Amino acid sequence: MCLDELRALLTRHVRPDWTTAIDGVLISKVDRSDPPTPSMSGTILAVIAQGAKRLALGDRIYEYGPGQYLVASVDLPVTGQFTRAEPDRPALGFGLVLEPADVAELLLRAGPGDVPRTGEGVPSGIAVSDAPAALLDAVVRLLRLLDEPRDRAVLAPLVKREILWRLITGEQGATVRQIGLADSGLSHVSRAVRWIREHYAQPFRVEDVARMSGMSVSAFYRNFQAVTAMSPIQFQKQIRLQEARLLLATHPGDVTGVGQRVGYDNPSQFSREYRRRFGAPPSRDAARLRDVGHTPAGALT
Repeated sequence: MCLDELRALLTRHVRPDWTTAIDGVLISKVDRSDPPTPSMSGTILAVIAQGAKRLALGDRIYEYGPGQYLVASVDLPVTGQFTRAEPDRPALGFGLVLEPADVAELLLRAGPGDVPRTGEGVPSGIAVSDAPAALLDAVVRLLRLLDEPRDRAVLAPLVKREILWRLITGEQGATVRQIGLADSGLSHVSRAVRWIREHYAQPFRVEDVARMSGMSVSAFYRNFQAVTAMSPIQFQKQIRLQEARLLLATHPGDVTGVGQRVGYDNPSQFSREYRRRFGAPPSRDAARLRDVGHTPAGALT
């Protein structure tokens, strides 16, 4: 079975940093179910071979397990947790970074009628489906190339394109296709997401970001909510708090300064919203991070 070989390949080739010899291909291995952890999703295909994961985006919950895949078409602030992972049966996952240029190239090469029409509205930035046999087979063949260095440089790009084509024409194709469409609703929202991420510490007017994204205010609100499950202001708050946690891991004694750096002028508001997001006030969470000896980092979605 594809899943049996997929598990064996992932176990054999996993590295501590989850990278591989094939650009854009990641392998995850987690041997315990830690508490939910905030991170950025990246734009990625993630396939679970063993174990299960739960992902929260705003008020939406996504769960996927062996033989299922998740696609994230926008880099979004999510909270993830492996729900089935043990030392003798770790969670195993495959990841492939999705590049807009690669999606656009395949869409241009497709013949008339080869690609299903995209429906009305903007799809969610994250979607989950059962992986068809053809997609799992292509993932396995790509991972086999990790054992074949002579063939890797030539064949890996071809198999990656096949995987992308399976996604574009598959059940979640509408989500993936919009990554490569320059004037899609998703591309407009992605522009706004990038701007907010780069200027998260600055106050902004939603009307200005909507205009910069090329949408009316009403369309911007509607499409932004559809993709991110959050309002623009809620999204900014998520980014601010995640950045604050990263800063506190290395500057645990400067809670007020960190709050100001991420855009909070009011220390009590910062502490209140931080506690609501992470379950502890900033100083206590920073001490915990220092005691366990790690910096919070994103995991393969």
